[in-house]
Amino acid sequence: MSTQVLPLWAEITVAALVLCGATVALLGSIGLLRLHSFFERVHAPAIIATLGCWCVMYGTLLYFSMRGEGLAVQVLLIALFTAVTVPITTIFLMRASLFRARQMGQNVPRSVSAPTDGSGHTNLRT
Repeated sequence: MSTQVLPLWAEITVAALVLCGATVALLGSIGLLRLHSFFERVHAPAIIATLGCWCVMYGTLLYFSMRGEGLAVQVLLIALFTAVTVPITTIFLMRASLFRARQMGQNVPRSVSAPTDGSGHTNLRT
């Protein structure tokens, strides 16, 4: 297995992409700490995880593809699975948290799928 030296432009691009992904992850972590409620906090890591992952993925793809070993397809699969699973997981967490908040009587938006009593108010006893 021979290692090729990357051209300077490729090294700079890889470094910039990985640093961009790390910066985005840091901003998401700061947002997670600064926001007050769960409903505000959940957005920062969900969006940031996907964007940070894609930046690091592009840097990794460029690095391993430029080394002469062919296109690094496994990196694309990792980014694809992250892009699919993070939003789905976030939706499930939000729905569970909304359900729990409604059960505790907190002031949250009403359910759009719950039956109403005709006046637009949710009938939670059915």
